Amino acid sequence: MNTSVTHGTVLVAGAGGVIGRHAAAEYARQPGRRVRGVSRRPPLDAAWEHLPVDLADRDAARTGLAKAGDTTHLVFAAYSEQGSLGAQIAPNLALLDHTLDALDAAGAPLRHVTLYQGGKAYGAHLGHFKTPAREDDPRLLGPNFYYDQEDRLRQVAEERGFAFTILRPEGVVGYAVGNPMNLLMVIGVYAAVCRELGLPLRFPGSHAAYDALYQVTDAELLARATVWAGGSPAAAGQVFNATNGDQFRWRHVWPSFARHFGMPLAEPQPLSLSEHMADKEEVWQRLVERHGLRPTPWQDLVGWGFGDFLFHAGFDNISSTVKIRQAGFGDCYDSERRFLELFERLASERILPPAG
Repeated sequence: MNTSVTHGTVLVAGAGGVIGRHAAAEYARQPGRRVRGVSRRPPLDAAWEHLPVDLADRDAARTGLAKAGDTTHLVFAAYSEQGSLGAQIAPNLALLDHTLDALDAAGAPLRHVTLYQGGKAYGAHLGHFKTPAREDDPRLLGPNFYYDQEDRLRQVAEERGFAFTILRPEGVVGYAVGNPMNLLMVIGVYAAVCRELGLPLRFPGSHAAYDALYQVTDAELLARATVWAGGSPAAAGQVFNATNGDQFRWRHVWPSFARHFGMPLAEPQPLSLSEHMADKEEVWQRLVERHGLRPTPWQDLVGWGFGDFLFHAGFDNISSTVKIRQAGFGDCYDSERRFLELFERLASERILPPAG
């Protein structure tokens, strides 16, 4: 048995988000693990210890993480949304610095840190970029907080003697309340509202995006990749793309979504979800009351701007997963089938209304 995988204490920073929530849950399933999660909101039915620590505050981080002095593995999924690329650097770098410094002050015997990036590392936020993207592609002209965090992590890892792995997912699919980058909830809630209003299911983006190749990363698959990275010597010091391993066009999967939700399909209609869903809280509340759904505040339910960005990106967004598979992590999903499975799961957990 690989004891580096099954023993140790894990701290998940950002455990309230879609990535951190699933990573904490996956580590908690591993025998011999103690897991703590840092988030502003207390978790729902979590099998791990919650620490309500403000990592943006250096002193609060040091005080709050003093009890985490036995941490051997840090999973860093904390993120601070800002209004511009330049403005993202200082607060997100501070989150990482404060966490690492607090654990160091607590005397934590840190062995491994997992850090997450994404398609912005390749310029997916800027427009067309080289595809399939590879981990050794050169950096782009900044600002880009991914680069600053990575450089700091490499520096601190060398100084303090721990290993690290950087994972790059795309379009993470999973459930977490209040997470702005959650494609599953964007589609599920949008479909439910349209069905309640007697409307067909239209792709709410551009025709170019409807036809472009895209990929997603299942949050549970990413969590398994995180556990693998924390215990595999082949992952130490490496950067890996981590997706479901397939590609699709929205044009080909949108009809499956319509059938699943029992809705007629109609041609795409470019629109702003942020604008057109802003006044639909009353519609959603009707669904919550009728189906006994979990009462999540409308403003915390979905980040519509994330959907707007992805559904209007009219270019291929594909990254190679050859490197992570050759290193030893080969999990994959059929993304279309996985979407449908997760819609069913969210309905069974009373997060979405039942399919039509």
